[in-house]
Parts: sequence; C-alpha cells; structure tokens
Amino acid sequence: MVRDFMTDAGQLRDLEGQQYVVLRPTGAVATEFDRMQDAARRRIDAAGLSDAVRYPGAAHVTLRGLYEPERVDQVREVVRRWAARQHPIELAFDAVDSFPAPWQIVIARLARTPSLLHAYASLTEALDDTDLRRIGELSLDEWTFHLSTVYAKNLDAADWARLASDTAHDYATPPAETIGEVEFVTYFDAAEHREVFPLGAG
Repeated sequence: MVRDFMTDAGQLRDLEGQQYVVLRPTGAVATEFDRMQDAARRRIDAAGLSDAVRYPGAAHVTLRGLYEPERVDQVREVVRRWAARQHPIELAFDAVDSFPAPWQIVIARLARTPSLLHAYASLTEALDDTDLRRIGELSLDEWTFHLSTVYAKNLDAADWARLASDTAHDYATPPAETIGEVEFVTYFDAAEHREVFPLGAG
C-alpha cells in the first residue's frame, strides 16, 4: 500500500487547492528516513511532547509547490512534459539537520547531486514559460533539498533546541538511491490525490 505524504487533517485543510511536484524514495533513502523518523518519534514520545508535533506520512522530496486550484489540468500538463524530458534523479543523504524557528522542522538534508540540481533547474525553466503561481519558490542556490521528518513549530524554544540538537548528525556513508518517476500531488476536498509520471519517457 502506497502511503499518503500528508495525513493530518489540519495539514490537509492548509494544503487545499495546492499542487506539488514530488519525488518518493522507496529504497535506501526511504529506509533511512523511516529509521530516523522513528528515532525522533521515540524521543518526542518519551518527553511527553507528541501532541505538539506532526509528521509527514511518507518520505518525499518536494521540487515545487503551486497554487492553481482552477488550472490543475494546465499544471499537470507542464509537469507531464517536464518529466518526459527529465533523466532519473539520484538522491543521497547528507545529514540530519533542521530548519530553525519559525518553521522548526527536523529534516534529512540531501546532497546536491548533479541530477537533482538539473531537475530543479529544468523544472524552473519549464515553469518560467508559464504564468502559474508558485509557492515559496527559491533560487537553485538558495534551495535546500530535503525530506521533512518532524513538523515541530508548536514546541517551545527549549524543547525545540533539544530536539534539533539530539537528532542532528552527519553520515560517513550516506544512503543513496535513484528515482525513476515523479508524483504530481494535488489537494482538494480535504484529501491528497496523486498521479505518477515516469522520468525520461519522452
């Protein structure tokens, strides 16, 4: 059974009308993601803080977010055409890190592999040819490739500092895998909807 990326009812409400271009690891990167998320969850539960955090339902790397509730078909077609021209993408862990306040998210930071950089840049070019509205977009130099692991913005400063410090570490031998498809994810009617496009099928 393929897991939803987002399952929390509050998050689904917040995402209503949005679309995302997402990579789903299923090999070594996914296995390590589950391991590090489980370890963080045990720390959080032991500290009695489970009510203050949320978790993504499955490992995912977001390449772009958009808000086009009235033009979903147009967004889908841009993603489909981009995916057909895009080669498979290598993902590799770099470190367990975090985004600080106000976001307070524990992340798996990813290495900036050539194929991942190319995917982000080529998707930017494809979107630049449209007037589609993008969400929180940063330049390639500014973007941190990552998998969100724990959403902890409701923790107070001291609890957040402990969680960020306790979970942070580097990898001597980073897990890596190659992704051969992209998922086009849409949110409407308080639910997640996904379509899969193979990379390099054009």
